Amino acid sequence: MITGSGAAVRTEEFGTLADGTPVHRWTLERDGTRVRVLTYGGIVQSVEVPDRDGTRADVALGLPDLAGYETFTGPYFGALVGRYANRIGGARFELDGRTHRVTPNEGRNQVHGGARGFDKRVWRAREAAGGVELLLVSEDGEEGFPGRLAMSAAYTLDEGGALRITYRATTDAPTVLNPTNHTYWNLAGAGRGSALGQELRIAAGRITPVDAESLPTGEFLPVEGTRFDFRTPRALGPSYDHNFVLDADGPGPVAELYDAGSGRVLTVATTEPGLQLYTADHFDGRPFGPCAGVALETQHFPDSPNRPEFPSTVLRPGEEFVSTTVYGFSVR
Repeated sequence: MITGSGAAVRTEEFGTLADGTPVHRWTLERDGTRVRVLTYGGIVQSVEVPDRDGTRADVALGLPDLAGYETFTGPYFGALVGRYANRIGGARFELDGRTHRVTPNEGRNQVHGGARGFDKRVWRAREAAGGVELLLVSEDGEEGFPGRLAMSAAYTLDEGGALRITYRATTDAPTVLNPTNHTYWNLAGAGRGSALGQELRIAAGRITPVDAESLPTGEFLPVEGTRFDFRTPRALGPSYDHNFVLDADGPGPVAELYDAGSGRVLTVATTEPGLQLYTADHFDGRPFGPCAGVALETQHFPDSPNRPEFPSTVLRPGEEFVSTTVYGFSVR
C-alpha cells in the first residue's frame, strides 16, 4: 500500500537531450527528506536528509546536468535499470523452448538491459499520491527481449521521509524482467570522499559466487567466516560486486548502512530475494573517486534466465509483476 499523501510534489524542466527530447525533474519533500527524480532513465538525482545535528546533505551520487547523464554511460548513477538488472550470460537465454539473443554490452554478456535499457529512455510522468509515477512501454524485441512490456515505477515518500519505489509491469508474451534502482549511497555526503568505513549490515547467510566474468557459478556460498559476512554490522571494505541471498525469514530491514561521523542511517526493505553490493572501485575521479558510493541494488539473482536453480524472473501474459523497495532514513 502506498502511503505518503502528505508529501510536497513539484515538477520543472531539466533540459533537453541531444535529440531534442525534453526531460523533467520531479522534487518530492516530506519530513526532512528531499528527493529529486528525472524522467530520463528514472534517475534518482539526489536524496537530501539531515544528520544528527539537523544539517541536510545529499547522500546519493548524482550529476548536476542532463548532459552529464548522457555522457556517463557506464556508472548508471541513480538510474532505473532493466529490462534485466545485472548480467545475462552469453547475452542469450531460453524460454519455452525458444532461444532469445539479447544485446551484448559487456563483452559477450549483457548487463543492465543492454545498449539502450530503461536507464536511457525518457519516461512519461504523472503525479501520484506522495510522489511521481513514471510509465514506459518497451516494445517487443527491444534489446532482444520478447514481449511488449508495459512498465511503471512509482517514487513516493512515506511518513517519516522514507523513499518507496514500487515497480509494476505486464506483458503480452512470455518474457523475463528484473528491474532495480542503481543509486550509489554515501551517508557522509555525495562528493565527500570514500564511503568505505561506513558500517553495513546485510541479512544474508549466503551469496551466489561468480566467475571471472562476474557470472554466477550456480553455487550458494555460506558467508560465515568470509569477508561477505555482514549479518552483524562491519566496516565496509573495497572490491565488492556480489549478489547476497537475502534471508526470507529475517525480521526488519534486509540491510542497514551507518555513518558514524554524521549519524545518518539508511535502511533497505524489499520484496526482492537478492541484494547486489557494489563498491564502485573503478571510479576514476570524473566526477567521483574510487568507492565514492556504495550501491545496494535490490533484485533477483544475476543470470537467472539461465539458472533454473535460481528464483524465476519469468513474466507471462495475464500476470502482473509487482516489486517494492523502501529506503528509510534516520540518525543515531
